[in-house]
Amino acid sequence: MKKLAIQFILGLSVLLLSSCEKVVDIELDNAEPKLVIDALIRWQKGTSGNEQLIKLSLTNDFYTSDILPANGATVTLTNSANEIFTFTELQQSGNYVCINFNPVVNETYTLNVTYAGQSYTATNQLLATPSITNVEQETVPGFSGEDEIQIKYYFQDDGNVDNYYLLGVINPNKEIPEFGVVEDEFLQGNEIFGFYGSSETEPGITLKLSVENITLGFFNYMSKLIAVASSSGNPFATPPVTLRGNIINETNTENYPLGYFHLSEIDAIDYTVQ
Repeated sequence: MKKLAIQFILGLSVLLLSSCEKVVDIELDNAEPKLVIDALIRWQKGTSGNEQLIKLSLTNDFYTSDILPANGATVTLTNSANEIFTFTELQQSGNYVCINFNPVVNETYTLNVTYAGQSYTATNQLLATPSITNVEQETVPGFSGEDEIQIKYYFQDDGNVDNYYLLGVINPNKEIPEFGVVEDEFLQGNEIFGFYGSSETEPGITLKLSVENITLGFFNYMSKLIAVASSSGNPFATPPVTLRGNIINETNTENYPLGYFHLSEIDAIDYTVQ
């Protein structure tokens, strides 16, 4: 159990009543920690993709941002030919690394994680991703009245299939990456662009722009995650509902993990703002 002292301060009311102050102790139950599996396998275009990382952690108390690593797990990926790729933990960090992974477009992989006597699995397909073909920059009046730099980066959609994309921008002036999702329902076979505008974008900084083709399931998952982050202004805030991914606890289905298993090519470029 955990106690939180909350201080309620009543200021001057419309009735000009005198202020008062009261301290209330609220007892909060700490839920049993859940396993968090961050298994996002991204194959950067132009590389072998042999080095990959899967992160395992445990949920912590509501009022702390400390990350608890999940140590001592067994983590593997298996392809359709039953080739097994083993991920080894680095120094009790909860980071599990594979140095001989073999990424193949359209290949199906199965994730297997064994932790604390329970077995977790998920299966997904590694998708191809279009290349970023062009970047455009424009300066326009911002909402604050000051000029704002806006960036567009383009890629070509495959008109033969339905596609869903995760777009990312890493701005060195911001603490965390920013993401958005787009589908090609009304853009089938056309050139699509990612749009980025921020008052914290200035000449001379280098933005990392990325695009990756994702499954419909991961599109829906990221859409909800981005919506939660946008509504709270904090992507690390506790969501109002539990956001479940595609990983199943085979030992106890009720004790499901958090996180997602996803594989894709990714195209990422560095763009220096002019």
